[in-house]
Amino acid sequence: MTIMLTSMITIGRFIQQKGNYRAFIPEKFPPKKLPFHEPKIMKLLSDADLSLGKLDGLTILLPDIDFFIFMYIKKEATHSSQVEGTKAKLTDALQAEVEKTSELPDDVDDILHYINAMNTGLKRLEKLPLSLRLMKEVHKILLTDARSSTYPHPGKFRKSQNWIMGTNPTNARFVPPPPEYVIPAMSDLEKFFYSHMDVPILIKVALIHSQFETIHPFIDGNGRTGRLLITFYLCQQKVLERPVLYLSAYFKKNRDLYFSTLDEYRKGDISLWLEFFLKGVSQVAEEAIETSNKVIDLREKDIHKVSELGRASKNAIILLKNLYKLPIVNVRKVQEFTGLSREGANRLVRRFVDLKILSQKEKARKYGRIFVYNKYLDLFEYEKE
Repeated sequence: MTIMLTSMITIGRFIQQKGNYRAFIPEKFPPKKLPFHEPKIMKLLSDADLSLGKLDGLTILLPDIDFFIFMYIKKEATHSSQVEGTKAKLTDALQAEVEKTSELPDDVDDILHYINAMNTGLKRLEKLPLSLRLMKEVHKILLTDARSSTYPHPGKFRKSQNWIMGTNPTNARFVPPPPEYVIPAMSDLEKFFYSHMDVPILIKVALIHSQFETIHPFIDGNGRTGRLLITFYLCQQKVLERPVLYLSAYFKKNRDLYFSTLDEYRKGDISLWLEFFLKGVSQVAEEAIETSNKVIDLREKDIHKVSELGRASKNAIILLKNLYKLPIVNVRKVQEFTGLSREGANRLVRRFVDLKILSQKEKARKYGRIFVYNKYLDLFEYEKE
């Protein structure tokens, strides 16, 4: 059955397969007519571009931006994993970077894999163009020895049928293309990265994500890889000087709408998907601006506090900078950051506690103590309703 309705665009067809289910067979991508000239889309695109410009201007001025990027990446990793059902939180992931303990949720491992995949992908983009090769490399990091998947075939396009939700293809929400269509469809998508230069970048990245999720080229990990792809494309196109725009929190908050607009995209309603995506860009950019302003204010206050510590101020500033990267620490981490002895690190931590910069997570605990930069962490954990 061809998907073609009034004002719809043919993305593909659902074709009956052996086994009593219908799989989606994609048309040549991209379709000839894209709806980004519609007045509503143009207005949303203009709003999103304006918000991104404001965010870019602010982050350029943000001191120690490279330290803050680590927190944005960790937040993105947490929310992208949570879209897939992971229960572990941002604080669990941060604590796991300090020390893995039995009290942490098992699925915190999913977030750590995502952080590694994101960091590696961003580093590789400095020398390697965005390509199927890079996507496979990132997927391999994401799924190798991962807790959440038994047979993920890391870094390899699938050679068997998969499906989205449900227990099998007959009761699934969506059945992606059979394996023989994967490589041709992914080749079309890769060509789109470097063609159709008249299409605005935010429209292109929205289509890249929806088409990747429609092809679902891997056995597992497609949702997370597809959300990584958004960041990688925006970075390659230098939409922002620094990678501080991440949409997974928006997708998680609007999870049902995220999946339903992707469903509508496959039926040919590209406009509905573009509207959802562009609204997300504007919302996330505005929230990132608000967070960045609060970070600047907090940093100024705490720099002032530690600069009055006399001879200890040099190591105090080093520790404070590193807390922007990892706001949950133990004494061993403080030693690693500053090069101080254990006694010196303990003394510095006590001063940070006295200054109300750090607080002990479990106050009754005498050994294996964890300290948290709560005022900073709260800026990333807080979510608007």
